[in-house]
Amino acid sequence: MAFYLPAQTVYMLFLLFFVCSTCGQLYLSVRQSKAVLAHRGHVPVAFAQSVTLKEHQKAADYTLAKQRLARYEIVFQALLLLLFTLGGGLDLLTRLSRVWVHYDIAQGIVLIGLFVLVNMILGWPMAWYRSFRLEAKFGFNKMTMATFFADQFKGCLLAIIVGLPLLYIILLLMRTLIAAHWFGGAWWLAVWLVWVIFSLLLMWAFPKWIAPLFNKFEPLKDEILRTRIENLLQRTGFHSDGIFVMDGSKRSGHGNAYFTGLGKHKRIVFFDTLLKDMQTSEVEAILAHELGHFAHKHVFKQMIVTFILALIVFAVLGWVLPQSGFYLGLGVHEPSNAMALLLFMLVLPVFTFPFSPLASVLSRKNEFEADRFAAKYANGNDLIQALTKLYRTNAASLVSDVWYSRFYDSHPGARERIAALQTATKAD
Repeated sequence: MAFYLPAQTVYMLFLLFFVCSTCGQLYLSVRQSKAVLAHRGHVPVAFAQSVTLKEHQKAADYTLAKQRLARYEIVFQALLLLLFTLGGGLDLLTRLSRVWVHYDIAQGIVLIGLFVLVNMILGWPMAWYRSFRLEAKFGFNKMTMATFFADQFKGCLLAIIVGLPLLYIILLLMRTLIAAHWFGGAWWLAVWLVWVIFSLLLMWAFPKWIAPLFNKFEPLKDEILRTRIENLLQRTGFHSDGIFVMDGSKRSGHGNAYFTGLGKHKRIVFFDTLLKDMQTSEVEAILAHELGHFAHKHVFKQMIVTFILALIVFAVLGWVLPQSGFYLGLGVHEPSNAMALLLFMLVLPVFTFPFSPLASVLSRKNEFEADRFAAKYANGNDLIQALTKLYRTNAASLVSDVWYSRFYDSHPGARERIAALQTATKAD
């Protein structure tokens, strides 16, 4: 016997989680601002010799400015969610989509396309302010208006080229399998499998064909650094498709480094802004940290966890899709397969927010393991120096509220991380 989901129950649960999620995010943001402001006047003892008071206060002011903007965004996104759901926005988009097309799959694609377009346009002012006001105020924005709109255009074009076929396949599978009652009603299993295959293909293709659409990637030219990196790769048994430098300075003054790709397409990428500020030994230590993630199979484990969670999400979607109460309780009066997909993904963050600390604690655990790996295969003191430089150049706050960190921080706090690295370095 199927379990019936009353519209009133969905409505009340949504409002409860919506209020808790929105107020929780605002509360955590205020806590973070208070913690940073309370320590603005003095540099933490662990950084007293490496960070000036002026640099510390710049990081504090930058964090406070980001938190103020974040609170506006939280309220804006909350109002937008209410507008799309209980305010009838999704029903309006459904009626608009039916003006242009009548074939169910095409209508579903237009519906989701309209939502993405409206959401993107409404998000432009915030994105513009973040880059050309907030980031520019603190000297980080290097992006021109031409680059800003070029990125938006390329993003839209990429979404059409890559996302449209995937969306069509998913909606076609949903219509065919649901109507034929294949997979014993577990149509979502086939859709999940398609999504997994698509995700793996995207990860494989990203470094070679997608990333170059937005940035230039050139082989590392510094022979001394290249030799040092190749020796590190040999010591750790890591194979890559190359070592590249990305023109991160085209958009931002922030520095970073990352791995990307799957299989033989794995690439090591350094931001040009990172190399400008680092010594050769410090770059090696940063790379050793990134190698630690692969040595401990963090990337693979995270991918497996993501796929399992996605399977659960699709299973829940399969359960709520035929329930009229799911749509009515969220303010939608014209259900369809595309609407179920859109509505479910739209409200999902509201219900998953309380579980955010689980992902954060796992990520921080992985960072500690990668740091210990770097201390073993490179030099822990070099990594400490490199991280301190990154905190300074990126104006990263050295102080964080404990509860804010538990919910949001994928990396350990600065003081906690440096202390752990010092312990690991002494042990080695």
